[in-house]
Amino acid sequence: MTETERSDTTSVRKALRPVLIASQREVTEHAPFLRRLLVGLVDESIPTALICPPMSGDPMDIGIVPGPVEVFTYPAIDLPLMERMGLESLAVALEKFKPTILHCLCESRAALTRRLARRLSVPYVLAVNSLAGRLRRLSISATRCASIVVPAETIGSSIARAHFSLADRVRRIHMPTFAESDPACFSDPLRLSSIVVAHPIDRVSDFAALLKAAKALLAEGHEFVIAIMGSGKAERRLRSALAGHGLAHIVTIVPVLDPWRSVLAAGDIFVHLQPTKTFSGFLLEAMGLGVAVVACEGGVDDPIIHEKTALVYERDDEASLRQSLARLLDDPEYARQLAASAQTHVRQHYSVGSHVAAILDTYIEAQRSNTTHWD
Repeated sequence: MTETERSDTTSVRKALRPVLIASQREVTEHAPFLRRLLVGLVDESIPTALICPPMSGDPMDIGIVPGPVEVFTYPAIDLPLMERMGLESLAVALEKFKPTILHCLCESRAALTRRLARRLSVPYVLAVNSLAGRLRRLSISATRCASIVVPAETIGSSIARAHFSLADRVRRIHMPTFAESDPACFSDPLRLSSIVVAHPIDRVSDFAALLKAAKALLAEGHEFVIAIMGSGKAERRLRSALAGHGLAHIVTIVPVLDPWRSVLAAGDIFVHLQPTKTFSGFLLEAMGLGVAVVACEGGVDDPIIHEKTALVYERDDEASLRQSLARLLDDPEYARQLAASAQTHVRQHYSVGSHVAAILDTYIEAQRSNTTHWD
């Protein structure tokens, strides 16, 4: 890089005023990642704003948003009709902030971000965290969308197939997390072993292999408790299934708590129950905390590497899941070695500093991109 180029980069960086646009998922399941990015931008002295949906508490009071970040709530009331009604008021408020770039943190906010970018005449960066089939209908401006950020190669490949004309704009930037210094799992030999599952409770069939495996392990003399973190339409049926398997006394069902990271930290084993079409923040955080992971491959499974970051079992296969769980319950030292290996992988590939630096590079690249042909 020449001296002129370095000077230009410094000038662009100093002028950055990003506005991050978050969905409900970003302020719940992905809240730790959102906070780390916001803190990183504040630490770099980048004036930053956040657009987020209404929350049960003040974003600053509940620890999601650091003090210097300006927060805009949109829509003001969480009703479908309010989205369009409040758009102009939001744009007017943003004009006072004088943004230079928008950063859409989730594809569910892509249409809103595109409208705001056009209204404010600024470029934007779009984050896509899903493999869902709706990607082909994703609202993307070919002129204003400077980059498409994905957290995993599987998602990047999916985007390239669905929007091949924009494939050169795809940037893989890993989610940011911290790896604790030591594994959290099996640290106290006197404590009853615990298994944590984070999964939507929409289908009892998703839990069938787990229930059968747990019943068999109890019959073999293993002692443990299970925490299922999630909610959904099938919760009542799941509770009935737990009673039918004789597991109600060892299984607790809780909603996604705030902060949910503390629930993961209390576990010895984390079970990634089913392949997911979206990047799992729960899976990555469990690895960073040093919880031994048992996972099935498929979907967005980039962090899952057999016997390096997790033990892999066959999807919906009770025997395979039972064998993996038994291996960890019977050999806590191996479980801690596996968890430590996953932590090393997290340190190497998912560091907060690397994430913030890559995001800033993306902003700078977007600012430099051709902005003369707005659609």
